[in-house]
Amino acid sequence: MERTIALWVAYDGTEFHGWQNQPELRTVQSVLEQALRRVVRHQVDLLGSGRTDTGVHAAGHVSSFRTTCDLDVERFRHAVGSRLPKDVSIIGVRHVHSDFHATRSAISKLYRYRIHNAPGRPVESATHGHTYHFWESLDVERMREGARHFIGEKDFAAMAGKGGNVRETTVRTVLRCGVERHRDEIRIDVEGTGFLYKQVRTMVGTLINVGRGQWAPQRVAEVLAGAERSDAGPTVPARGLCLRWVKYPARLLRANGELRIANYE
Repeated sequence: MERTIALWVAYDGTEFHGWQNQPELRTVQSVLEQALRRVVRHQVDLLGSGRTDTGVHAAGHVSSFRTTCDLDVERFRHAVGSRLPKDVSIIGVRHVHSDFHATRSAISKLYRYRIHNAPGRPVESATHGHTYHFWESLDVERMREGARHFIGEKDFAAMAGKGGNVRETTVRTVLRCGVERHRDEIRIDVEGTGFLYKQVRTMVGTLINVGRGQWAPQRVAEVLAGAERSDAGPTVPARGLCLRWVKYPARLLRANGELRIANYE
């Protein structure tokens, strides 16, 4: 009997060319599909919750697929996980509702961008592969004030990178955009229902210009209204960005009315 399986996966994006399959390139999707095929013994086409770019990390990326394999979820997790390279880890497996679709069923997702904001490089803290080093002092309060202008349903054309596949509209909804400092690290959390290509990284670059005093916080609203990419800040490096989690309707996380879970909360 065919069933739908959802995977929660963490990965270090440093040596990956993003999530999505690309000919002759190492991607997260291709690595996962290869391991899955060896376990379920049939072709697997993973549906991903998002296409993270080259160098972007994930702590809770979600994907789903259909299978006739009847392995218990705990044994399934071990069987697939043992066949994955060291920079990918399955953190949870669920037998989900047949209507579950990792892409279309998502309610929202949260990305976190980490900035090492200190004169010295982040080598001592061993976070150099997961943070962006910006040595000039940043004013977090100004950045918070600027971040408020991102919240809501808006046209984010000014934050979109070239090369994205936008078929209809550049309007997106940002549910929250928080800025916090933890010692030498500034963390920018952006939750939204969906994002344009390189949108979050350009939002962060824009907030950096505000935090360093180059722009007033109100400039963020003006840039959005102008809808010109050239008016926004730079697109910061991928290494500081991580997909933290994806939210789904509770009813779709249940199979046959009963929740089945393998070490995921």
